[in-house]
Amino acid sequence: MKLDYLYHPYPSQRNTVFAKKGMVATSQPLAAQAGLEILQKGGNAIDAAIATAAALTVVEPTSNGIGGDAFALVWVKDKLHGLNASGPAPNAISIDDLKAKGFEKMPTHGVIPVTVPGVPSAWAALAEKFGKLPLKETLAPAIRLAEEGYPISPTLGKYWNLAYNRFKEIFQGEEYKPWFDTFAPNGKVPQIGEIWSSKGHAATLRSIAETNAESFYRGELADKISQFMEEHDGYLRKEDLARFYPEWVDPISVSYKGYDVWEIPPNGQGLVALMALNIAKGFDLTEKDSVDTYHKHIEAMKLAFTDGKAFITEEKEMPHTVSELLSEEYAALRRELIGEHAITPEPLSPPKGGTVYLAAADEEGNMISYIQSNYMGFGSGIVIPGTGIGLQNRGHDFSLDPTHPNALKPGKRTYHTIIPGFLTKDNKPVGPFGVMGGYMQPQGHFQVITNTIDFHLNPQAALDAPRWQWMEGKKILVEPHFPNYLAQALARRGHEIQTATDYGHFGRGQIIWRDEETGALIGGTESRTDGAIASW
Repeated sequence: MKLDYLYHPYPSQRNTVFAKKGMVATSQPLAAQAGLEILQKGGNAIDAAIATAAALTVVEPTSNGIGGDAFALVWVKDKLHGLNASGPAPNAISIDDLKAKGFEKMPTHGVIPVTVPGVPSAWAALAEKFGKLPLKETLAPAIRLAEEGYPISPTLGKYWNLAYNRFKEIFQGEEYKPWFDTFAPNGKVPQIGEIWSSKGHAATLRSIAETNAESFYRGELADKISQFMEEHDGYLRKEDLARFYPEWVDPISVSYKGYDVWEIPPNGQGLVALMALNIAKGFDLTEKDSVDTYHKHIEAMKLAFTDGKAFITEEKEMPHTVSELLSEEYAALRRELIGEHAITPEPLSPPKGGTVYLAAADEEGNMISYIQSNYMGFGSGIVIPGTGIGLQNRGHDFSLDPTHPNALKPGKRTYHTIIPGFLTKDNKPVGPFGVMGGYMQPQGHFQVITNTIDFHLNPQAALDAPRWQWMEGKKILVEPHFPNYLAQALARRGHEIQTATDYGHFGRGQIIWRDEETGALIGGTESRTDGAIASW
């Protein structure tokens, strides 16, 4: 990719980073350094990503953990590979059982929405297929951080404190006590600059490293998880863990103005970003900061998201195929609905025919786009005593309506928010990108890609540009620094514009592009958090 690498029209505290031998971009400096350490020890980009991901479970527990899910897009030897490490619902759970217990919808926290965690399996699968180093070596920096401790950074401290203040009001049951013992010992959370450590977390990471994650799914850690869940009337059991393995999948893509944009296929929501790009590519939009550009981009996204929420679940259970939803005919039908004023979209059947993200690259040409999450910050609020394992609450997204495509079923994977992205041109890698943050993620992917391809922004500028988020109906949330004249112009077109009071709603992104002529790596990191790029 050739860009005007100096073009950066937005205020930022960071510059685009250039490197030759290797690069890791993520939301925590210590995690990025863990990845760089592994690169310098002879590991490749995949090894660096594993090290960074493991370190992130320690240094950013407000967003991810060992008990979450993961996805990856990996470029190795001229081919893009996809990994889906999202776990299914437990075998014992059912809509009828939950309704008999008085639930009309899936709860947000507690033992019920806990699904099988996929993160440790992702590390093991990536290491086995593409890594040069064993998990004992790639997880060593994370183990060291957990044992020796590290100082709490500003954004981490902010969200840790917010979570504690909320949880102490809503987490009343005995099943939540281990969360407070682990993350708020002695009734307080660590403050910015304080040193925090977790010996239990270190022991768990060491067990995963020594057994290639077998202990988590078919050993001592699985026993501890199963025992705790059974004691507190949860559904997850050792048998659910034992039968789980991650799935290697073929990535899906759309062609967008000379580039191919890649995502993981459903059950992930990456399809939403591709559908929106497919709609938007029919418009000739050359000016970024114009009301027409923002209006048409917002309308394309809301149409894609409406259909995504209506149809996305396990791919084999979707009412429409991916190829149908990404067809040119379908995109044209949706594009026809975009006029001069905001609309409230409804799903259209096509014609028949609280996450962490990291990117890594090395000198050999390997590149990886990786994402993992516990969902909604700390996830379910369930922590297995003495282990540092905070379990995710992905089951919250299941529907208890048996007619809905994403209806809860035993052994089924739910609609998933976390998505890695990758960009290629002429069958050559441009690089990994991602924007974490719940339902902001496909919207962040869409905005980063259009910033890059349509408006020629360098990686840091593409990330720093003011963001918007479609919420529902005609409601659009914009960042505090979003230009007021554009907000007013959008309001005149019928959009219900609300300005956020901080930047927490708009995701955190990372980008690494490779210059096709020189081989140089060009990286951007998120200015809305404690983001960092480690490179050499």
